Amino acid sequence: MHAVIRSLATANPPCYLTQKEAYEVLDRRLSLEGKTGDLYRKLFLESPIQGRYLAVDHIDETFETSQGKLTERFLKQGRRLALEASRKALAAAGVEAGEVDAIVVNTCTGYLCPGLSSYLAEDLSLSSSLKFVDLMGMGCGGAIPNLECGVGLLARQAASRVLCVSVEVCSATVYLGPEPDLIVSNAIFGDGASAALLVAAGQESPFPRLVDFESGIFPEYREKLRYRTQCDGRLRNVLSREVPVIGTEVITTILARLLSRHHLGTEDIAWWAVHAGGLAILDRIEKKLSLPTSAMQWSRRIFTSFGNMSSPTLMFALQNLLQQGSPRSGEKGVLLGFGAGFSGFGALVVF
Repeated sequence: MHAVIRSLATANPPCYLTQKEAYEVLDRRLSLEGKTGDLYRKLFLESPIQGRYLAVDHIDETFETSQGKLTERFLKQGRRLALEASRKALAAAGVEAGEVDAIVVNTCTGYLCPGLSSYLAEDLSLSSSLKFVDLMGMGCGGAIPNLECGVGLLARQAASRVLCVSVEVCSATVYLGPEPDLIVSNAIFGDGASAALLVAAGQESPFPRLVDFESGIFPEYREKLRYRTQCDGRLRNVLSREVPVIGTEVITTILARLLSRHHLGTEDIAWWAVHAGGLAILDRIEKKLSLPTSAMQWSRRIFTSFGNMSSPTLMFALQNLLQQGSPRSGEKGVLLGFGAGFSGFGALVVF
């Protein structure tokens, strides 16, 4: 059974810092100098990223080291972002919250039990008979398995309207240190959320039909991209310099499986929405697949405007493609992402 994205919306917190402003905040706090200061200046002041949204009430919250307070901020801000994106998606679809009978929420930047689905159900006044799923630990690629889960709920007729929400408060995982991967992480990650309302195929929608999914898990690369829980309970991002190379291999492997199952080649794909983990990986994917430089433009725009927001980033790219591109009925597209562990995800869509 195929499903259709009936509506798609995104949300960001109010606080926006340019890379220059972010560097100045860090310099005032850390007195950056020497080789560490040089790396900060290169990554912030020469960055292709214009700026990022941070889910804080005050910028000093980014220096918090108490995991208890970080979890409180994740709940407060993640809840706000999830609710805002969800309300926008429902309004765009002309659907009342009470008509939603399933929600799927994914995140990797904070642990809650119960998960954010409990709070979102309360904030939207959803039914107690709601079907709900919380996905954890899937990293930046989490939006695609989220959609796949939603399609599954529709396929077995467990729900007729599924709200798929990806929300990340990456700023609640800021971990300061001199290691290059920490400096890179603190230079590229931002906060945001997306919400997509899924309904059964056959209903009219300007958004694509979700045809098929593919995924892969490659634990041999686990230590190249992950969160590590430190002795103080905080999450410390591990971001290897090999990520663009490994990510390209993972994504192209997933894509080959997906396309081959439908007897398609890359020449049959008109539209590409890829997780904007960085410009290097987008460049590598284009080169390896012999795609035109315009193929990744939707993802590049998101990275330069927002940075890497982890899992919602792909949905921002899809939204950008839909708003700025002109997909014609029947044209095919792919959604591609990668995440912690090392994992890869793909979806075939038809407009």
